[in-house]
Amino acid sequence: MNWEQIISPRIQDVPPSGIRKFFDMVSGVDDVISLGVGEPDFVTPWHINEASIYSLEQGSTMYTSNYGLLSLREEIAKFLYSKHELTYNPENEVLVTVGVSEALDLALRALLSEGDELLLPEPCYVSYEPSTVLAGGKVVRVKTSAQDNFKLRADDLKKAITDRSKVLVLCYPNNPTGATMDREDLLEISQIVEENDLIVLSDEIYGQLTYEGEYVSFASLPGMRKRTIVFNGFSKAYAMTGWRIGYAAAPKPIINAMMKIHQYTMLCAPIMSQKAALEALVNGDRERKKMFKAYNQRRRVIVQGLNDMGLDCFEPKGAFYAFPSIKKTGLSSEEFAQRLLEEAGVVVIPGNVFGESGEGFIRCSYASSLENITEALARMKSFVKKLV
Repeated sequence: MNWEQIISPRIQDVPPSGIRKFFDMVSGVDDVISLGVGEPDFVTPWHINEASIYSLEQGSTMYTSNYGLLSLREEIAKFLYSKHELTYNPENEVLVTVGVSEALDLALRALLSEGDELLLPEPCYVSYEPSTVLAGGKVVRVKTSAQDNFKLRADDLKKAITDRSKVLVLCYPNNPTGATMDREDLLEISQIVEENDLIVLSDEIYGQLTYEGEYVSFASLPGMRKRTIVFNGFSKAYAMTGWRIGYAAAPKPIINAMMKIHQYTMLCAPIMSQKAALEALVNGDRERKKMFKAYNQRRRVIVQGLNDMGLDCFEPKGAFYAFPSIKKTGLSSEEFAQRLLEEAGVVVIPGNVFGESGEGFIRCSYASSLENITEALARMKSFVKKLV
């Protein structure tokens, strides 16, 4: 069999995840501390688990509406209004999806025609570019820098726009840098969006993990609701990664287009996950705040530790990642991560995985216990001493 002729060239050209590569490398290896994983180390709060278990006991094992449970969509609409004063009709402007990743895929396929350009600030999460390529679009990278605290600058965005530009992705707080954007920054971006008739994909999965300053949903800015698809979910703030439950909120024509694809592929998100998400929204704030407090403490510890060992680290204002520079060591991001694993037993993710502008940095997740973070920092300090 000639598999190169059988497998679509578009799929062949998509590289495997650089994050997954490092997960696979440590499988079965003893005495390894991972700062690579991008998920909470907390277990889903019991009352959320219990809500799902109870729903199963009551026989809730069937399909839901393609849009998702109306009760969940109503709570999502309430959440968006209470947090951002955004008004969405839960009947046809909210779509429940199998995680934010599915929502992103649906949006890209609904919006992009062959050759349409997507503007992608980087460093950024690894899924945006492959998902764009799979939808037939073309990625135009917009670099951000540590000197600007990894914020998207209006001038840089302007320079990247062409007559094929259609979609802009915004993910703040950012994975992998932990950067945030304040209202003034976003207002500048919104003017460019309006002037160039762009649609914005606003990935807000880390919005509730904003430690300093105000979190601003892009859709809440003047004139931006009609131009924005809001993505959010439950994985990060409520420790529900394995439940695979997220949502999109947008004007009715966009949600209807996304739902057409959703109903022929996923049909609906699992009802037991939807029941759990409903409980998280209604009664989950107490446990969410406890986890938030723990992340904030870990953030201070890891940033201080990285700076103390000579790895310059910008202070992340959100999410649960630190993104220190390793340029002083003379190693590439890949070399540093590989040797750190082999010589010190600590897993980090090389920054180039998140785009070319991530080269010279590593991503360290502090979604791990303080004990593990402290031990990992000690090992890293010894390792770095041999290099600088």
